[in-house]
Amino acid sequence: MRPGWRLALPLAVIALAGCAALTRPAGEHFIDERTGLDGWRWEHQGLSVTLIQRLPDQTRAFFLARGFSRAAVDELAATCVFQTIIGNTGESGRVELDLHDWRYTAKGESGPLRLKEDWLARWTERGESMPARVAFRWSFFPTVQRFAPNDWNMGMTSVPVPPGTTLDLHFRWTRDGVQHRGVLRGVRCAPDESMEAT
Repeated sequence: MRPGWRLALPLAVIALAGCAALTRPAGEHFIDERTGLDGWRWEHQGLSVTLIQRLPDQTRAFFLARGFSRAAVDELAATCVFQTIIGNTGESGRVELDLHDWRYTAKGESGPLRLKEDWLARWTERGESMPARVAFRWSFFPTVQRFAPNDWNMGMTSVPVPPGTTLDLHFRWTRDGVQHRGVLRGVRCAPDESMEAT
């Protein structure tokens, strides 16, 4: 072996190892079998995140049926709403998350999600009925959640951007006290079109 190779080979191995360490899962796009709408799935370090589009008309119909005013459901449907499934895919260890730490980026802007507590304060301000607010509380994803192994939960999440926006979701979680970060890129909010048109 020539002398130059003795140095080049270890450096190449180090470089490749560095690339592997920097690589993050990009996420997987799929079509939801039940709705025909777009979804995205991401899994790493014991956390699984799935987002499925909700058409604004789905959101309007769901909350009108639970006693919300038309003005309230139109306000909610003017944002980006996803059906969200999050869980701990590990056989051991505990996953904890706080949606206060999650952020979106879209069109050069970034910000926090619009959380359950934000909406509930808005519904109280609007004078929406107590039964409607209770239904909303149970429909939206909990802001703080702890997952035992193989545990999961489902609920709606919202991002304060218009329907049709493409965004990146940046999230954080801890597994047994160690913090991790991830990004789900190229997530598309459902457009504001009627369900009959899809």
